[in-house]
Amino acid sequence: MKKNEIKNKVRQQDAQVLAQGYSPAIRAMEIASIVTFVSLELALVYRLWGNPHTGTWLLLSALLLGYLAADFVSGFVHWMGDTWGSTEMPLLGKAFIRPFREHHVDEKAITRHDFVETNGNNCLISIPVAIMAVAMPLSSPGWVFCSSFLGSMIFWVMATNQFHKWSHMDTPPALVGFLQRVHLILPPAHHGIHHTAPYNKYYCITVGWLNWPLQAVHFFPLAERLVTRLTGLLPRQDDIGDEAARALVEVQGATEAPVVQAAKELITKATEETPAPVSTRPSA
Repeated sequence: MKKNEIKNKVRQQDAQVLAQGYSPAIRAMEIASIVTFVSLELALVYRLWGNPHTGTWLLLSALLLGYLAADFVSGFVHWMGDTWGSTEMPLLGKAFIRPFREHHVDEKAITRHDFVETNGNNCLISIPVAIMAVAMPLSSPGWVFCSSFLGSMIFWVMATNQFHKWSHMDTPPALVGFLQRVHLILPPAHHGIHHTAPYNKYYCITVGWLNWPLQAVHFFPLAERLVTRLTGLLPRQDDIGDEAARALVEVQGATEAPVVQAAKELITKATEETPAPVSTRPSA
């Protein structure tokens, strides 16, 4: 089945109805989440400041690895929000899943969200990890690294939706535009690959460095097959409709990972180019 045929089957929800799901209770929860998250991060910085086991290279390596980890976490959470669940689910439906559905119907809506609506959800999901980072003993370089790594990762997870928002702006701030061009934060063109129906690839939205490797090994399609086999749930059914979701499952089930395809091509090419062995035995 061709991609255009699947796109024609896509049936999404009404953007206005989805936008109305952002209630005062959800906003209050997001404000509380932001205050709690910032407080925990400041507490972590205070504990690390002046610690005898804290070193420049240790902190820099934790910061970079935390950035990469946040890119993966952003992709995994994004995949979960795009792929599973329904806006009608209790608690999670309106607070967590609804923004994912709205974003595919009206991708510019995020540019109209203020700081609280943009970043509240990410702060909420980061709080348990922030508590872990602050609670670590910091009694050795190993503990300091683990705590710094977790603190860095959740800081970048928190910043992910801000980077995401900037990638959808027509005229982002000058410094943001520069960082996007050198691919230090999520570039618009790169993220645009995800915003092509049926929205089933390039989920990582902190910086997007991990999108190609995960796509090459079919990480998310394989994860979807596993979840479907264990639960019977149909990926993306709530987002793009039953018909398109079933068609996509059929296509993905018949498609090999790009890295497997490349390996087969290399093996085939090597086999074709290898000359047949020449016999050295004298003829009778």
